[in-house]
Amino acid sequence: MPKEPFNFPKADILVIDDTPENLNLLSAMLTEQGYKVRSVTKGSTGLRGANAVPPDLILLDVNMPEMNGYEVCQHLKASDIAPAKFR
Repeated sequence: MPKEPFNFPKADILVIDDTPENLNLLSAMLTEQGYKVRSVTKGSTGLRGANAVPPDLILLDVNMPEMNGYEVCQHLKASDIAPAKFR
């Protein structure tokens, strides 16, 4: 009996956006293309998720309440999560 190949995700993508409709659309489109997608509505939640399991890519909204996208980038840059070329 031939073994079925495992369908591993192409990459792990973290999407941070305060608009649920944007998250749903991006998540559906990327999942359909074979990506693992984690979606959050707050920058602080995204930072915790990125610290717990660093993603391959972060798609980030710039205009968000509480912590905007630039602030999220500053925290990522200061942490060990960011790739060396980003720091």
